[in-house]
Amino acid sequence: MKHSYLLLAQVVVVLLLAACKHTGAPKQETEVVQDTFCLSDMLKKKTSIVAVEERPITEQLTLSGKIEYNENDLVAFRSLLEGSVEQVQFELGDHVRKGQVLATIRSAEIQGLYQEKRNKENEIQLLKNQIKTKKEMLEDGLFSAPELMQMVHELEHAKIELERIVESLALYRSVGSNAFQVLAPKDGYIIQKSISAGQNIVSDSDPLFSISNLKEVWVMVNIYATNLRYVQVGDQVKVRTVAYPDQAYTGKIDKIYNVFDDNEHVLKARVVLANPTLKLMPGLSADIIIDKKNSQGDALAIPNNAVVFHNNHEYIVVYKDDCHLRTLPITQVGSNEEYTFIAEKLEPGEQVVGSNALLIYEELSK
Repeated sequence: MKHSYLLLAQVVVVLLLAACKHTGAPKQETEVVQDTFCLSDMLKKKTSIVAVEERPITEQLTLSGKIEYNENDLVAFRSLLEGSVEQVQFELGDHVRKGQVLATIRSAEIQGLYQEKRNKENEIQLLKNQIKTKKEMLEDGLFSAPELMQMVHELEHAKIELERIVESLALYRSVGSNAFQVLAPKDGYIIQKSISAGQNIVSDSDPLFSISNLKEVWVMVNIYATNLRYVQVGDQVKVRTVAYPDQAYTGKIDKIYNVFDDNEHVLKARVVLANPTLKLMPGLSADIIIDKKNSQGDALAIPNNAVVFHNNHEYIVVYKDDCHLRTLPITQVGSNEEYTFIAEKLEPGEQVVGSNALLIYEELSK
């Protein structure tokens, strides 16, 4: 009996061990799933996708310069009359209109100028009458042709003198018998002023003020000898000022002054720019950007804001569709302020991520 119990116990142990092996937790295998980055609708709205193409490899030269007044539009006023300044009605930078009263000067010389005008008008009339008479005498052989020609020359000279007096009087207005007002000769801005109340004016003094309308300005470009071969008359340029660096003005080299500046040791070139908003203020420093002549062929032109710099290398993010994007290391073969030219090519249908390129590059690099 004892032997039977022992045998039964062994059978039970064997069955329990078999059951444990059968019901034990099976070994689980983990499947690695790699997520695919896709542009969300919100991110895509804020991201520019740019179609790129091959362009001539155009590198640029950046020269320094300064905005200056258009000297062909500048009027500097020097008084032909002497006197004492009683009142000045403008300040530096003011806009004035032609004929506007700018100053009042105490002087009796204005009457003398009017008298000179009357004398010159009488002289001209007298010469006209004499010439008419002498022409009749010349036809009768009573007067010589050289003498008549001399009188004609005198008449022309008198007309020129009268024109000068009339132009001068256009700048003055008599106020009583011992004062005159100075009138603005043109519309424009007061860009130079050296007149103040109580000041004595003499006929050979420096200009009392200068006016320019500032609708056009000059950009004077500094060209060092090493850059002379890149600059020619007619070259298209872009101009940026330190005051408005994000705004570019387009123009062309209008003139190159073929004499080196003794102080700055540079050759000067001129760009004429329209200035409708008056943002091009004389005195502002400027950068002048000139395209160098292309001799390197064509390459894929990538907008500069699409280039990502990471770990001393440059990359772009290539876009096929919203869920197919890739990073591409690039080899630069040229650059300018707008494009980076690369040696790599893209597949048909591929574009480049412009804005948010760094953000998307980091997501793709995770």
